[in-house]
Amino acid sequence: MARAELADMAVPGAEIAVRVTPKASRNAVEAGEGGLRVYVTTVPEGGKANEAVRKLLAKALGIAKTRLVLVRGETARDKVFRIEG
Repeated sequence: MARAELADMAVPGAEIAVRVTPKASRNAVEAGEGGLRVYVTTVPEGGKANEAVRKLLAKALGIAKTRLVLVRGETARDKVFRIEG
């Protein structure tokens, strides 16, 4: 998915559901039929993978990472982020 298409999702208050694959071979954000998939090379311990996902997703959306808040899924592969105003 192109960055411009992801930027259209960057609306304050919007919730974005993602499926995360930690310990992947590369960092990437992809869109498919099942929604957004985020691949990070970071290991899922101590919140490191969550922070990597937040940083990567914010970059793809074209917003500051401080505007993305993890709402659900802190220890799960399926996560929901909310974009703050």
